[in-house]
Amino acid sequence: MARKQISESCEVYERDHRDRYHRKRSSRSHVHHSRRDSSDSERENITKHDDRRYEFRSKNDDRKRAGDEETIYGARQSSETGGVYIPPFKLGRMMKQVEDKSSVEYQRLTWDALKKSINGLVNKVNASNLKNIIPELFQENLIRGRGLFCRSCMKSQMASPRFTDVFAALVAVVNTKFPEVGYLLLRRILFQFKRAYKRNDKLPLRAVVKFIAHLVNQYVAPETVALELVTFLLAKPTEDSVEVAVGFVTDCGSILRELSPQGLYLIFVCFRGILHEGEIGKRVQFLIEGLFAIRRAEFRGYPAVRPELDLVEKEDQLTHQISLNTEIDSEISLDIFKPDPNYLENEKCYEELKKIILGEKSEDEDEEHSDADSYDDDEEEEEEQMKIKDETDTNLINLRRTIYLTIMSSKDFEEAGHKLLKIKLEPGQEMELFSINFFTCIGLGGLTDNLRVHLKMSSLIRQQQKPFSGFDSSSDSKSDDESDSDRRRKRRRR
Repeated sequence: MARKQISESCEVYERDHRDRYHRKRSSRSHVHHSRRDSSDSERENITKHDDRRYEFRSKNDDRKRAGDEETIYGARQSSETGGVYIPPFKLGRMMKQVEDKSSVEYQRLTWDALKKSINGLVNKVNASNLKNIIPELFQENLIRGRGLFCRSCMKSQMASPRFTDVFAALVAVVNTKFPEVGYLLLRRILFQFKRAYKRNDKLPLRAVVKFIAHLVNQYVAPETVALELVTFLLAKPTEDSVEVAVGFVTDCGSILRELSPQGLYLIFVCFRGILHEGEIGKRVQFLIEGLFAIRRAEFRGYPAVRPELDLVEKEDQLTHQISLNTEIDSEISLDIFKPDPNYLENEKCYEELKKIILGEKSEDEDEEHSDADSYDDDEEEEEEQMKIKDETDTNLINLRRTIYLTIMSSKDFEEAGHKLLKIKLEPGQEMELFSINFFTCIGLGGLTDNLRVHLKMSSLIRQQQKPFSGFDSSSDSKSDDESDSDRRRKRRRR
């Protein structure tokens, strides 16, 4: 009933607008004859039109206030791709109003929200924020929206081919967790390649071939697909096909050089034959010569994967075995909404899988870890309180004694320096080393009474331990004079 009322009101509005336009034209031609009559008739039509428009607006307001969602769902279900645009705030309000979470209407709303979120994340991805986008992407149900994800990646890559390596890195990470998503994307890309080649559409063909090359670099597609694709393009060489093949080998030549050097050699044999035949234009010949120069330089400047995009370890890489000669099912039906009878169960399963992928923990585990952390903190505080502080300065006195004896027992400054560096000092004791060196050099005290007694005792012990000599006093005096002269010579030399 609401649809019929809306259609009838729209027809009345169009008919009145048409009549008004024709009356204006007729009134202009007969201005001098029936000016007053036309003005009166126009006023009556305007008032009638305003009344009808007011009625139309009041009906729309009543329909909005009543929350007649059936007409909205019916209009949206009439088209396969989503139909009428609904703002996010209104979509969230409509989702809250639906009580039955397993109903078709609620599934439709969640499908539209999933589509918008996946498109938004894929469109804003780049090399710098790729690591931040991946966890947000795993928050969405990629199993349910795998068709939407593949479609969004292909559209974004077609619109901006220079970010192809970024999209390939994103697909490689998703492929490690959901291999069916990577396999579906690979099949769709190969299907699009065949279609673009049959239509002789150069721009989409170059974009698709570039995407395949970077998927080979990320080990999502096998190297056999790359070899088949180049031989397929060079089987009937034209300027366009040879140009596309040159770009493809430039992008994935470094990885083919590692995985299949013999196959890469045969590809360059084909290029050399095309170059010697001379049936293609000069521009394409220069492209082939440039490719040979890149090969001689071992593909320097054309790495397989940039360091910031190398996110998948070799153990986690998963390569899908596929061929160009096989029949490919692109499964386009996955892009269209279909009600799921087990919707709630599948959503719960993906929530559990998402926790495993992202490493999220349950509330019980979080409480256990928090209790354990608090217990460890309490133990550390108790240990800090149990530490005993020595306030008798016994360690400081022993340190001073060790430093002084080390200086006095050394022959020269080098030996003293080496010995002093071996002494272990605690934080805050560095000044003691400097002060004792200073007092020792200028010959002052600065030591405790115990240390003075110890030094006196040690000097007495040294005197008692001196060996007695049988020489005369004259010889002793001579030796003393010689020793004094030697000391003076050493001082002069210094």
